Amino acid sequence: MKKVEEISKKLSPEEIEQFGEELEGIRKEVLSSLGAKDASHIRNIELWSRYLEISGRFSLHFGLDPLTWFIGVGSLSLAKILDNMELGHNIMHGQYDWMNDPDLNSQKYDWDIVSEKSQWILSHNYYHHSYTNVLGKDFDFGYSILRLSSEQEWKPIFLLLSIYAGFLALFFEFGVAFHGHGIQRDQALPEGEKHIADGKLLNKILKQIGKDYILFPLLSGFQAPRVFLGNFTANLIRNLWTFSIIFCGHFTKDSVLYPPSTLEGETKGQWYLRQLHGSGNLEGGTLFDTLSGNLSHQIEHHLFPDIPANRYAEVGHKVKEIAKKYGQNYNTGSFWGQFTDVVRRIVAFSLPDPLAKSFYEEIAIS
Repeated sequence: MKKVEEISKKLSPEEIEQFGEELEGIRKEVLSSLGAKDASHIRNIELWSRYLEISGRFSLHFGLDPLTWFIGVGSLSLAKILDNMELGHNIMHGQYDWMNDPDLNSQKYDWDIVSEKSQWILSHNYYHHSYTNVLGKDFDFGYSILRLSSEQEWKPIFLLLSIYAGFLALFFEFGVAFHGHGIQRDQALPEGEKHIADGKLLNKILKQIGKDYILFPLLSGFQAPRVFLGNFTANLIRNLWTFSIIFCGHFTKDSVLYPPSTLEGETKGQWYLRQLHGSGNLEGGTLFDTLSGNLSHQIEHHLFPDIPANRYAEVGHKVKEIAKKYGQNYNTGSFWGQFTDVVRRIVAFSLPDPLAKSFYEEIAIS
């Protein structure tokens, strides 16, 4: 197992705090400059999402040929991707609460997937962002399904890991939903109130399934099979895209794993350093950034989860310069390069450790 010091300079306690102060300075600078440009960005994304959904559903409901079906699926897929990545994820992080717009408030916004928002906010905003890549504390590491480190005990069932991963990718919204539900049940609710979490998730799943697979097909009359299949395909495309972006941002070979002892007396500077080492970016243009909810800048998102994501490209250059200044690895690469690395990791750790370690070298901090 490779040590983090082999790819990043070992910093003194003083250097770590200076590193953190420089990053905190970027965060404060952005927060102090939020205004009309940021509000316009998220409202435009909201409009595009609505227009794409309307045009997609119109093509599915009233088209009669294969071409309009593909156009409808494509348009609806884009709408669902924008709703999930740029709107839902970022709004529920509280990135736009400063606008005092009830439609963009983190506690009121609800997204177009089966994951219940309060359960996701707890599992993602709190546990994942607080304990990023700390084994046993960051429940998003493998989503309690996948083995992604030799620190996790191997079991014969993990030989099926690649199959699990394939199903998780196809039905990622359900994976996220049951993951967040389990965390709320196990970590936040007393034994006598676990039914509350069950009820929330069941209601959300019934709402989403009822909309896409019952209501809209019924409204389309004789076109019901066409609309049902179109909605199902759009959801699959959204799930595959979301899975790919999320996994590329967290599980590449340069993502560093941390033991629970890391959290003992952890300073703000050390927290910033852990976020840098535990995340990875994807290189692409403006459209790619938008469709990924700007999570193509996963490093910046983990450093600054509370600033609007449309600012990540802007601050990314500064973060990269600071990382270089302090001799720290800045994990970035092409989508296919990072995704290939994720697949290799999943396959490697489905095998017993001797085989896994023979063709995959993970990074951990002592």
